[in-house]
Amino acid sequence: MRDAIQQEEQNTMLLAESDGCAVWQLRNETGEGTVTCYTIFPGVELRFRDLHMTHCVCGKTDDRMRLTIEHCREGRMAYALGEGAFFYVSAGEMKLENGASCSQKLDLPSSHYHGLVVTLDPEQASRSLPNVMAGFSVTPAAILRRFALNGTPKVIACTEQVARIFEEMYRVPEKARISYFQIKILELLLALDSMTPPKENAAHPYFYKTQLEKTKAVRDFLAEHISENFTQEELSARFDFALTPMKTCFKAAYGTSIGAWLTDYRMNYAAEILLREKRRNIAEIAAQVGYDSASKFAAAFKKVKHMTPAEYRSALR
Repeated sequence: MRDAIQQEEQNTMLLAESDGCAVWQLRNETGEGTVTCYTIFPGVELRFRDLHMTHCVCGKTDDRMRLTIEHCREGRMAYALGEGAFFYVSAGEMKLENGASCSQKLDLPSSHYHGLVVTLDPEQASRSLPNVMAGFSVTPAAILRRFALNGTPKVIACTEQVARIFEEMYRVPEKARISYFQIKILELLLALDSMTPPKENAAHPYFYKTQLEKTKAVRDFLAEHISENFTQEELSARFDFALTPMKTCFKAAYGTSIGAWLTDYRMNYAAEILLREKRRNIAEIAAQVGYDSASKFAAAFKKVKHMTPAEYRSALR
C-alpha cells in the first residue's frame, strides 16, 4: 500500500497507518487533500479521495493490467487522454478503466473533489474473491472484457443500483469496515456484470487542452471583472472561442452555465462583503458585483442564499 500511494501521488506524507488502513496527506501550491487507503483482500484496494486543490501531480503508471473503478461523489475531475485531449468525470458518474492505460494527470476545476477508487488486480483478485464468497464467478477480467476496457476509459452515469452501492461505501460502520467493504465490492462487481455497456456511439465528450485553458481564462476574467457585465458573444470574441464550444466546455468544467456560475460567484462574494463591512450600503455592494439595481441584486441574492441581503446580514451577526 505504501509503495502504491507514493507511486500515485507526489508531495505526500503518511498521517496514520493501522489495521490495513493508511491515511496520506497530499499538498502542492494550490491546496491539499487526503487519500485514505484500504487493503480489502489480496489484489483489491480501495481509496477515498478528499481533495481541495486545483490539480494533483501523479506518478508514473506501470504496464500491469488492472480494473480501476472510480466514483465521483462531489466536484469533478479532468483526466488526460493523450494527444492534448481531456474528459471530465462529474458527480454521479463512474470511470471504468484498464489500469495499464490509466492517466495520472488530474485537474480539479472546482478546486474540490470527493470520491473513491476501487483497484483490482485480475490475477490476484480472481483467486481471493471466491474465498470471500464461495462460488463467486464474476472476475475483474470479465468486467474488463464486458466494457471493452482496452484503451480509452469509459465514463458512465451510475444506475440507481450502482449509485446505492457507492453511497453505502461512504457510510461504513466503523467496527466492521473491512468486512463491509468486501461485501460492497462483491455487490459492485455483480452490478457491473449485469449492466449494459454504453454503445460505442455514446462516447463521453472530450475537450482539447486549448479549450480547457480558454475556459479557465473566461472564468478568471469574469471573477476579476465582477462589477462589469459582458455578453457571451463578447466573451467568445475576446477569447477567440466559438460560442457553442465555449458554453459546452464551461458547463463540463464547472458543472453549470456561464451565467449561473457568475451569479453564484457574485452572490458568494457579496455575502462576504455583507458580513465583513456591516455598515456598507447594500446598493453599493450591488454595484460592486455588477448590479445597477439594488432590487434586482436582492432578488438574485435571495434566489441563491434563500434570504434577502438584509436578512442574511442580520441572521449572521
